[in-house]
Amino acid sequence: MASQNLLFSTDLISPEVQGALPPGYKLRPLSSDDYERGFLKVLSVLTVIGDISKAKFLERYNYLKRHNHEYFTIVITDPSDTIVGVGTIFVERKFIRNTGLVGHIEDIAVDKNQQGKKLGLRVIQALKYIGAKTGCYKVILDCSEKNVPFYEKCGFTRKEVEMAWYTDETPQAKL
Repeated sequence: MASQNLLFSTDLISPEVQGALPPGYKLRPLSSDDYERGFLKVLSVLTVIGDISKAKFLERYNYLKRHNHEYFTIVITDPSDTIVGVGTIFVERKFIRNTGLVGHIEDIAVDKNQQGKKLGLRVIQALKYIGAKTGCYKVILDCSEKNVPFYEKCGFTRKEVEMAWYTDETPQAKL
């Protein structure tokens, strides 16, 4: 796969995590070609995806690529090059901690037919590696109560409370 099609440099991909994957599985940055490889299908295990055309996918991908110092989406592919695991870490610039950086992990998903192979663990390990390599002083995530034991096994500790506010309507992105 041509590196110009990848969201960010493969220098941020952990060789240790790659080596821990099942034979034939690959860890890499999101590619502009991943619409056809099942990226959105894997994400659909989390929530409603919506009707995202290839053009809309590429519009979002190109935005992320222009900001690839802040957005790092990774995929795991199986031996047939189908996406079976995904996750994102985005880097927030803070004023606190001497203008430090915080990594936020989002949208961790593994294909239902691939669960039990430690792919979720590998996605988290890979994203923590990116957080560390980009200089984040911490990496955080929100999860449901039922997923707390999994994330504790990944090295996270429970801290504080998540709050959410949703608008009354289904918004269209305006940024």
